[in-house]
Amino acid sequence: MEVRTRFAPSPTGYLHLGGLRTALYTYLYARRMGGKFILRIEDTDQEREVPGAIEKIYASLAQAGLRYDEGPDIGGDYGPYIQTQRKSMYLPYAKELVEKGGAYYCFCPKERLDEERAKAEAKGETFKYDKHCLHLSKEEVQRRLDAGESYVIRQNIPATGKASFDDILYGHVEVDCSTLDDNVLIKADGLPTYNFANVIDDHTMGISHVTRGTEYLSSAPKYNLLYEAFGWTPPLYAHMPPVMREDVQRDKETQEIILDENGKPIPVVRKLSKRYGDPSFEDLLEAGYLQEAIINFIVLLGWSPRNEREFFTLSELEQVFDLEGVNKSPAIFNMDKLNWFNWEYIRRLSPERFLELATPWIAQVLPENFDYARVAQLLQPRVEVLNQIPGFIDFLAEMPAYDVSLYTHKKMKTDPALALDVLKQLRPVLLDQEDWSESALHETVLAFVSRLGIKNGQVLWPLRIAISGKASTPGGAFEIAGLLGKEESLRRLDKSIAMLEG
Repeated sequence: MEVRTRFAPSPTGYLHLGGLRTALYTYLYARRMGGKFILRIEDTDQEREVPGAIEKIYASLAQAGLRYDEGPDIGGDYGPYIQTQRKSMYLPYAKELVEKGGAYYCFCPKERLDEERAKAEAKGETFKYDKHCLHLSKEEVQRRLDAGESYVIRQNIPATGKASFDDILYGHVEVDCSTLDDNVLIKADGLPTYNFANVIDDHTMGISHVTRGTEYLSSAPKYNLLYEAFGWTPPLYAHMPPVMREDVQRDKETQEIILDENGKPIPVVRKLSKRYGDPSFEDLLEAGYLQEAIINFIVLLGWSPRNEREFFTLSELEQVFDLEGVNKSPAIFNMDKLNWFNWEYIRRLSPERFLELATPWIAQVLPENFDYARVAQLLQPRVEVLNQIPGFIDFLAEMPAYDVSLYTHKKMKTDPALALDVLKQLRPVLLDQEDWSESALHETVLAFVSRLGIKNGQVLWPLRIAISGKASTPGGAFEIAGLLGKEESLRRLDKSIAMLEG
């Protein structure tokens, strides 16, 4: 049997990270098994469709490196690959299901359904359609159809017995048919519901394995009843645990953090959601996370390799990924862990590649006459995410206002008084310095330190503060001075001396 998997997003916005993980697992399984990975757009919910979302899906999958073998924009033997373009095929299948007894026409007006729903709610029960139209005769059904009455087609769930399926992760799952509702298959507008279109598309596209979130676990028995009614073989399912994030409880209306009796935020674990400010794949790329780091991080949100290894390229994952390694427990999205992964990937870049990636961020702050290559050299070991770069180097563009308390450093045994004394003595030495290279400055300043008979840090720390205005910088005093040049370095030094004297 050829393995054929599919990723079937709805075009309702960005590709969230849970969706990306589903796409990644689906893609990797297909590649590992030598099968096909298909993209299908499920756009039957027209009201929620966001303009341009389909193009965003194409772009996001391309940026993630997930190459599909068939899809709306590249074609294939099982198209169309957009559900609304397949509209004409669903109603015939629904009518066939009616003939087989697995579905029936329902003419109940909205008012009756609302009334029945209200009765159920008043009793504290979950509303379930009462099969009111199931027993209409064929003649009555045809008369109403000929009269142009509005209708839907409902699935005919058996009143007794079990509905079941086998899941790769969860094993055998079954529910009592009496708990299931006769859900709508074809809506009044003629479009199929998600559940029905899903089954028809998977069957007609020859999908062998379905990878999706656990939120669909409860729907799977209904799917299998449809497959049984048609006499089809269902695909193999693998329901993925959700991706969660640790957060704090908030008031639903004000969004203010709720505190416990001790005044501490109440912790809560929730699903990733854009409305809580959680990033999408596109957001992470725009912020300067590397595609390779995101993919490596995402694949480990729920999947464990056979060893302790953490770093994989996408091509390596194509060789080793297996569904058996997926954990049934929810995965916790940790931003600090993602930052660490990204930092590791940045450190492993060649200097040339890092300079290429860093240049647009450096250019936000520094003019072209700066030595971008040297700036990038100093940044690469320190940057976790590329969007940190402007904040790391903004002091090179303009000396920030700072407090003289920065000169106090317990380990270096420095304070503002010592800094003023040292800087005033160092100033004429630097004024006479002709060679302003880092190596020459290093030699001159350390010779000056030796003559004073004090520790290196008691000169280098005050000098760094005096020309940068920051306690933390990429590079030390010599690197900063080299980048600023002699004239700007002395200008800043004079300003800092004046501030210390004041």
